[in-house]
Amino acid sequence: MKEPFAKRGEMDQGILRFTWYSLVLVSKGYAIALLIGVPIGFFLGLSPTFTKMFDPLIQVLRPVSPLAWLPLGLILFMRAGPEAGTYAALFTIALCGMWPTVLNTAVGVRAVPQDYLNVGRVLKLSRWKMLTKILIPATLPYMFTGFRLSLGICWLAIVAAEMLTGRPGAGGFLWQEYNALIYEHIIFSILVIGVVGLILDRLMSLIEARFKAIS
Repeated sequence: MKEPFAKRGEMDQGILRFTWYSLVLVSKGYAIALLIGVPIGFFLGLSPTFTKMFDPLIQVLRPVSPLAWLPLGLILFMRAGPEAGTYAALFTIALCGMWPTVLNTAVGVRAVPQDYLNVGRVLKLSRWKMLTKILIPATLPYMFTGFRLSLGICWLAIVAAEMLTGRPGAGGFLWQEYNALIYEHIIFSILVIGVVGLILDRLMSLIEARFKAIS
């Protein structure tokens, strides 16, 4: 605790070094969540048929807890050997974190004013230009709302995943201190996790404001 960046062994490290490990994994899982979630959101927003087919499935999968997805991830990546826990955590983070992006992107696409689309058709824009010049700019505010919510869920999921897999990270440290019954470290870990979550949300808010200023 007095040496937050110390590294004496795999599970004997400073809290900020553990937090850094968690942030690296969250950034990877978050990127996967956005790469998958944004296209699905556009399909949902643009295609009533796609929505009818997949919206019930999304509504079933969306509320599932990270604690429920992790065992499936461990089974799917059990052949990865020592990295199975890492891949299972990434699977859990991406799957849990993408739903706010999916739903908010879909809502944003549906909210694009019909006049914008009519102008695009009058100008005979290609599908790509319709997407990049009209749909994405008009949907960005909704997408960023989803991005912020997704980031918070990804951070929540990594803590749960690390606690269950025992991999080095903020959640692993918290679980380790619980097993050692060091109560002050448990409280400190919770505070660190909360502060990091707040910082991530503020950073995303700044990026959102920057994009709005540019557009």
